[in-house]
Amino acid sequence: MPQPLSTREANLFRTIVRYYEDKQYKRGLKAADQILKKNPKHGDTSAMKALIMNAQGKTDEAFALAKEALTMDMKSHICWHVYGILYRTNKNFDEAIKAYKFALKLEPESQQIQRDLAILQIQMRDYQGYVQSRFAMLKARPQLRQSWTALAIAYHLAGNLSQAENILTTYENSLKTPPPKSDFESSEAALYKNSVIAEQGDIQRALEHLESIGKDNLDRLAVLELRARYLAQLERKEDAAKAYRALVERNSEHPDYYRALVEVVDLPEGDEIALKAVYDEYADKFPRCDAARRLPLDFLTGDAFRDSAKQYLTLMLNKGVPSTFANLKHLYSDSSKKDTLPVLVEEYIKEQRGIGESTEQVNGNSSKGQAAAFYFLAQHYSYHLSRDLEKAMDYVHKAIELAPEDVDFHMTKARIFKHHGNTQKAADAMDQARSLDTRDRYINTKAAKYQLRNNENEKALATMGMFTRAETVGGPLADLLDMQCIWFLTEDGEAYARRGNIGLALKRFHAVYNIFDIWQEDQFDFHSFSLRKGQVRAYIDMVRWEDQLREHPFYARVALDAIKIYLDLHDHQGVNGTNGVDGSQVNGDDAAERKKAAKKAKKEAQKAEREAAEKAAKQDPNKPGAKSKDAAEAAKKVDDDPNGLKLAATADPLGEATKFLGHLLQFSPKNIDAQIAGFEVFMRRKKYVLALRCLNAGLALNPQHPALHAQAVELRHVLNSKLDSLPPKAREVLEADFTAVPASADLKILNAEFREKHKDSAQHRIAAARAASILGDDSAKVERDLFDVLSSDLTTFADAVSILEVLKDWRSSEVAAFKKVAHEKWPEVTLFA
Repeated sequence: MPQPLSTREANLFRTIVRYYEDKQYKRGLKAADQILKKNPKHGDTSAMKALIMNAQGKTDEAFALAKEALTMDMKSHICWHVYGILYRTNKNFDEAIKAYKFALKLEPESQQIQRDLAILQIQMRDYQGYVQSRFAMLKARPQLRQSWTALAIAYHLAGNLSQAENILTTYENSLKTPPPKSDFESSEAALYKNSVIAEQGDIQRALEHLESIGKDNLDRLAVLELRARYLAQLERKEDAAKAYRALVERNSEHPDYYRALVEVVDLPEGDEIALKAVYDEYADKFPRCDAARRLPLDFLTGDAFRDSAKQYLTLMLNKGVPSTFANLKHLYSDSSKKDTLPVLVEEYIKEQRGIGESTEQVNGNSSKGQAAAFYFLAQHYSYHLSRDLEKAMDYVHKAIELAPEDVDFHMTKARIFKHHGNTQKAADAMDQARSLDTRDRYINTKAAKYQLRNNENEKALATMGMFTRAETVGGPLADLLDMQCIWFLTEDGEAYARRGNIGLALKRFHAVYNIFDIWQEDQFDFHSFSLRKGQVRAYIDMVRWEDQLREHPFYARVALDAIKIYLDLHDHQGVNGTNGVDGSQVNGDDAAERKKAAKKAKKEAQKAEREAAEKAAKQDPNKPGAKSKDAAEAAKKVDDDPNGLKLAATADPLGEATKFLGHLLQFSPKNIDAQIAGFEVFMRRKKYVLALRCLNAGLALNPQHPALHAQAVELRHVLNSKLDSLPPKAREVLEADFTAVPASADLKILNAEFREKHKDSAQHRIAAARAASILGDDSAKVERDLFDVLSSDLTTFADAVSILEVLKDWRSSEVAAFKKVAHEKWPEVTLFA
């Protein structure tokens, strides 16, 4: 039985709750101890004390005390509520929901417990439970609009659109007086209801509803866009055309408005002249409009394209617009347009030279136009569909001669070096571009990125430090982590991986993984905030975006990088060097360089810690709260594994790889690299059914992908010896679903035929070599076959890099010899130097 409190102590208990809410934790603990001194078995007080201790960071002690409080009073809703809060703050949402449900059984009328439970249910996407919770909250407080809107959202997300609409309609009918026209919440709710009607597929009714609410709605642009879309869907082309013309008048640079307009305008099919007339109307009406002049280039052909392209290029180059090529490079998918554009630019240069000579304006507008034209041609020849790097470099030098201080020209020069494979010169050129405008954050980040591509981690961090907060404890890296700068962390980790410092590489990849977890958790506060502010449509968009969060390309990239390292750790356990540096390479120079890099990184981390400590020591002691605040921040940022040594020393690399792989396969099933990585992980874990699932998924995406050949051969090779030892159900699935390589096939003959069939493709030759290695062919012969790939004129330096990676994976003694041969063929490539 719980101990009863006296009136004085009951008042003191209510004070503890207030102290906790006001974050006055020391006072709260002092008041709790006063009650527990006289009533040591009072569960509610112990629970509140546990809650305060958890807020102070004493998680383990808080959980122990909360469990003790529950043993004191199992029927206290406060104890169960606190227990749920502790689980929630430690991200164990499933257990928190269980605790909240227990608390709610004991105290069904508690609005706070009900609200906390509802938020957790939507966080975990328990839509049916969320509907029940919101229904209970509506019955408790039917006078609040938020209660009705929240229940409608619950039904909407659960897929019951008609019920969601009914809830919104019921609330509207219950209003005795209509809300004022300036009420933002009512305006948003009306548009939200309209979107619910439209999602049901009843476009006519959605249009009628929009017409009834549109006149007084505060989001005028959304009303206009929805009305135009509905009219187009209903095939009311004349009205839709008027609606889209109104939108173009409102924003003449929006390309989607033009595309929608020409779809609803009744034009003869294939009539380019009539179609272009629509755009010309707005080009004449808005002389500064770019979209009306650029978009016709997408559909024009022949002489009409040439004339329009010449007009557009002349206008843009005369202005010296740097983004001209970026605006037009999508046209390069059409070979005729790809060939026409550079010819027009060269004609422009000749014309400008004539103008310059006749008017003696060498340094005037003529020079500006020529520089822009040279810049366009440099980008043209640097682009992968029209690449000629020698010409690109020649043109960019001509542009720089005319405008030596132009940052864009120097950036393109760096990009050309990158395409050559010369990361050193690329980094130097980009840093030179950065020095031309030291106040530009964009060029600063580009310089850092190119330094990372050249494996200059420390230099890149110093470059980024020019724009980070100087007062951040832990230096620029800590600030970049706080700012969740995932591009830098990704590039930094990949650079460390290339240097062989797998500890710091994994440190960066796990940091990005944690950032995605934070983004997932950040929605927690918005479940209630969005309702309070009335941002219903934005909230629905956020929930749907969060559901697809890990489809983000950066997550896939980091996950694949991390999986590759963990697979390598598994394959070579026990042969890795110290400090998380791969020391197993036969090439002594590489191993020495990697150990040197790890030692340098460790010194940099120690230096950053010392600087932070010195900064804290120099803090003005007379400034109120300054010292304690700095110390608290430093304590918060303590990292017990700054160099990733513990991550690199994991005893279960496949388990860590699976953690990254799970999200990758769930949210990016059409990423063939994810399926390939999944096969590799599951084969090492001897999960052959799951490996087959990844293989079949990869074959469905691209049956010609070379890596899938090696994997299919590997799976058949393993099953030939292990199939009979597998469980009957697994054997049945494998026999039925594995059809890529017949069980009766001679794998060595199959692989030889594959190699001969694709003898001109470096990537297929690599796959054949991998398969040969799996089948036990002589390693010297396999490596010699990879060397022979270099003799082909079709082999690019990127292919050679892939071969070098394979040789390193095999711990081949031929790495140095391969680099030497590759360097002779591609002397510009830094990696082979």
